[in-house]
Amino acid sequence: MNNVLDMIEHPSDLASLSLDELSRLADEVRELIIKTVSANGGHLASNLGTVELTIALLRVFRPPTDALLWDVSHQAYAYKILTGRKDRFVTLRQTEGLSGFLSRSESLCDAFGAGHAGTALSAALGMAVARDRLGGREHVVSIIGDGALGCGSSLEALNQIAGATRRFIVVLNDNEMSISANVGSVARYLGNLLSTPRYNRWKSSVEHFARYTLGLGWLRNAYFRLEEAVKSLFLDSVIFEEFGLRYIGPIDGHDIKKLTAAFEMAALSDEPLLLHVSTQKGRGYALAEAEPDIWHGTAAFECSTGKPLKPSATLKYSEVFAQTLERLAEKDERLVAITAAMAMGTGLTGFARRFPPRFFDVGIAEEHAVIFAAGMACKGFIPVVAMYSTFSQRVVDYIIHDVCLQELPVIFCLDRAGLVGDDGPTHHGVFDVSLFRSVPNLILMQPKDEAELANMLRSAIEWKRPAIIRYPRGAGPGAALPERPDLLTLGQAEVLRPGREVQIWALGDRLPLALRVAEKLEASGRTVGLVNPRFVNPLDEELLKRQAGGARVIVTIENGVAAGGFGSGVGEALARMRYSGTLLSVGWPNRFIPHGTVEVMAARYGMTDQAIADTVIRALE
Repeated sequence: MNNVLDMIEHPSDLASLSLDELSRLADEVRELIIKTVSANGGHLASNLGTVELTIALLRVFRPPTDALLWDVSHQAYAYKILTGRKDRFVTLRQTEGLSGFLSRSESLCDAFGAGHAGTALSAALGMAVARDRLGGREHVVSIIGDGALGCGSSLEALNQIAGATRRFIVVLNDNEMSISANVGSVARYLGNLLSTPRYNRWKSSVEHFARYTLGLGWLRNAYFRLEEAVKSLFLDSVIFEEFGLRYIGPIDGHDIKKLTAAFEMAALSDEPLLLHVSTQKGRGYALAEAEPDIWHGTAAFECSTGKPLKPSATLKYSEVFAQTLERLAEKDERLVAITAAMAMGTGLTGFARRFPPRFFDVGIAEEHAVIFAAGMACKGFIPVVAMYSTFSQRVVDYIIHDVCLQELPVIFCLDRAGLVGDDGPTHHGVFDVSLFRSVPNLILMQPKDEAELANMLRSAIEWKRPAIIRYPRGAGPGAALPERPDLLTLGQAEVLRPGREVQIWALGDRLPLALRVAEKLEASGRTVGLVNPRFVNPLDEELLKRQAGGARVIVTIENGVAAGGFGSGVGEALARMRYSGTLLSVGWPNRFIPHGTVEVMAARYGMTDQAIADTVIRALE
């Protein structure tokens, strides 16, 4: 039997397939997704849950003419496969291969790039309004996850839709889980909708009888006004209809026939509507069905067992952070942990089990998390807010205005700081130092290893000031965790090896690279000192001044953009000291770095030990 997927070269090819062929196609797409993600890593569970949904969408709508916007887009692998990229799908998340997310530069079918939650509704509404102004008739469809409704930006968009356009389609993909289990009132509300399918069966029967048997289509507008009143008999509230969207659902998100019928109806609608689709995260792969949160994002693994191909022998930084926080929380009841739908990703699931009254998952609402933490700090608590570095970009104003201006003791632990590789520019955590370095009252630091991370966390608690601790993805060098973390001296760097002619200040995870650079320079007869700065702010200017008196070249190395980063801070301090030597600031260029292995990107942008050593030697000569 021939593979149905081999017959699909363009989305329009789906229209001629039978239901049996569509079912086989769904199985083949899932098989390709599992095979590719097991080899390359990626987002698995969320993509397995949207295969039938994608097929039905592409049977009715025609990208790139019609705009289909996937919120976050970590559920769009099937969409990539069925929009002309199946032959390249094996290159997913590889250097020069397909992105793990949607990207306008990759395909005309990708109407809007994404990688963070809560953007699709606003962007799609903007497109719909622009279409109306231009007199177009194409469809605009926003596919959002249940977790995205906790984003303030999504609620702001919902508030505008009814007054901005008449033709707008929202597909709510409800798999009852975003990354961590959904929390909050919106999640409970969707659960109530899913528990009342009797209303939708009744509605469908009555509407069909009135319109097609009695020929009362002209009563359609009056019927819709009556419909909302009738819904109150079955549902506690109709929140989407209060926003001006006609609500339809819930619909079985794995029934292609029902989905296609619903989308065909939506395409004819002359009013904004929301189709509530119920899907199963991880569908088709038993391990992901059983534990969808664990299989949301995964490294390469063995399909039959689910075991990682490259297991780590040492603790990840996120695990070190979590274990240290739990130890400290045993002795200090003021400590509370806050995250934005990333309990597992940031390592806080253990804290949540051990200290449930002191753990808060606010949903995908980073801005709220910061202000919520500030409020708790006002009452004497010490909030620790854990999020990825790339998501901290959303909260710059709130950290400045609500935490630092008031000097509240909120500690921000930024995981995945620096270049993270295969997830690409939407997830690279390279901007946090530049964004936060100049903020008054804010301590900004990065540890060289696991033990120093523990020391920094304990110290930040003792200092009772706003603080950021940034640390990279994955495992550290393997330093043993102290039984009781040490208290650091605020703003004091650590000299790892003495030297005079060249001084290298390397931030955190860049120290192993700096050590290799030092060894290459010393092999050429240079004397090289190596410093672990620990602190971006406050910078150890006393040590820097002493070293500047004799060093011909001072080098800074950081895993972030060089523009405005740690090296810029060192340069500003040296300028005040009237340093007459050469400063070399090594960091990522001020551009968006593509996805690919860190090793390949380092070679491409001159971040290898040999490239840095050669630059230093040229400066000395």
